[in-house]
Amino acid sequence: MTNPVLDNHLSADHMARALRADVRAGLSGPRKTLPPKWFYDATGSELFERITELPEYYPTRAEREVLLARAPEIAAVTGAATLVELGSGSSEKTRALLDALLAGGTLKKFVPMDVSVSALSAAARSIVEQYPGLLVHGVAGDFTEHLSLLPGDEPRLVAFLGGTIGNLLPGERGKFFGAVRELLGPGEWLLLGTDLVKDRQVLVEAYDDAQGVTAEFNRNVLRVVNRELDADFEPEAFEHVAVWDAEQEWIEMRLRATRAMTVGLPGAGVEVRFAAGEELRTEVSAKFRRERVEQELAEAGFELAHWWTDTEGRFAVSLATAR
Repeated sequence: MTNPVLDNHLSADHMARALRADVRAGLSGPRKTLPPKWFYDATGSELFERITELPEYYPTRAEREVLLARAPEIAAVTGAATLVELGSGSSEKTRALLDALLAGGTLKKFVPMDVSVSALSAAARSIVEQYPGLLVHGVAGDFTEHLSLLPGDEPRLVAFLGGTIGNLLPGERGKFFGAVRELLGPGEWLLLGTDLVKDRQVLVEAYDDAQGVTAEFNRNVLRVVNRELDADFEPEAFEHVAVWDAEQEWIEMRLRATRAMTVGLPGAGVEVRFAAGEELRTEVSAKFRRERVEQELAEAGFELAHWWTDTEGRFAVSLATAR
């Protein structure tokens, strides 16, 4: 069994510096925000795994349905020698693709990329054990900074699944698609998972479950900031809020202060005041229509080749080729 290779492009203090910068930028403006990537410490990752199993949270099940049904077709169309997975986490959802590409006889290398070195190492070891003979080359990096450093032989298939693209604002999505297109040569592939616009109640319930798991997941970002920046947030003093913005066609997750308070963040060198009822936005999760996905891909130099949805039409997996 071949041991996985791991490239680490993150400096020892990368995460600390990034969190300080995000806190200073996001909490000092007129509308307070934090990026959703800070949800995912060990506790946050465990809570998110629980979320994916909740009856209200359909995206994971819907995407898995599509991948299981379409993986052989994806493998046949792409003939990929390298599968790159961005934001890989545990790489659970890519096993259908690995199975199909290996069965097709084209896959030589799997390149998972994630900002968590520990999660990446564990996933890489698991993949090597499950697929002996497959070369696994993990890359610890941020997909907003390090895409150009990804290894792999052509033709490559880059997978960005889970609807994570919806966490990026429109301008950020444009930069992301542009960076992926710059990485790929003509005829190489991007596989994209996108949650679709649907009934407001279905969407809100997916982000505000009856058991309160998502609320705990949302508040956990404050515990991350407390731990990493020696802050004194009181997570239980914030209410979890999920709101559907019909104009932007996205869900916003927010934390609403239940009373006026002042929060010290010595590690970031700032102090932040909250009025009673003031909200901190912790996530945007955009929902898509086919036309919007096709347009954004085209603007970056991709052509939409295939569009698949689950049987209920809730979630789409699209395959686009670099022009």
